[in-house]
Amino acid sequence: MPQTNATRPSERFGYVRVSMKDQNEDRQIIALTPFNIPPGNLFTDKKSGKDFNRPQYKNLLRRLRAGDLLYIKSIDRLGRDYAEIIEQWRILTREKGVDIKVLDMPMLDTTYCKDLLGTFIADLVLQVLSFSAQLERENLLQRQAEGIAAAKEKGVRFGRKEVKLPDNFAEIYERWRNGDLSRDEAAAACGFSVRTLYNVSVTLRKQD
Repeated sequence: MPQTNATRPSERFGYVRVSMKDQNEDRQIIALTPFNIPPGNLFTDKKSGKDFNRPQYKNLLRRLRAGDLLYIKSIDRLGRDYAEIIEQWRILTREKGVDIKVLDMPMLDTTYCKDLLGTFIADLVLQVLSFSAQLERENLLQRQAEGIAAAKEKGVRFGRKEVKLPDNFAEIYERWRNGDLSRDEAAAACGFSVRTLYNVSVTLRKQD
């Protein structure tokens, strides 16, 4: 059952997540600005969505109460895995009784049409979008793997210098993109300079 607190008025909250430590969260914060979210109610994580061991997300869950309203820029801020997105949506809307507004998809707004039909439409749209998010991620990972394999086959060249990719480069590269490794940690794990790591990354993105 949703949590209740009769003495506490409902509040507005925002959640922002970027997947890599080097990414900037300003774009999401700017998108949330018009909704007058108190600064203390805006939670930001720089962490991969592949698991939910995220300190600010956990703090957000502890703060949320039934009747509160949560704003997120896009549905994949709740996670990048189909099952996890669905599970977090269920926890927020069903267990905690929180409303959610997804800015990039106005149909995912639980404050609108709170009758049975409105709930059905929101759940249906959520299922489709979550599946699409996972499918796109799997396609991206496949393109990355193919690009890495092609680069290793030919050797990645920048000017006169040939860069040899370590055998576990695909794992290191993905962990860096997900934010599990910092830029410097990823470069060190590959035996690269930071500049070389970025050059390799640019080359692989061009091959996507």
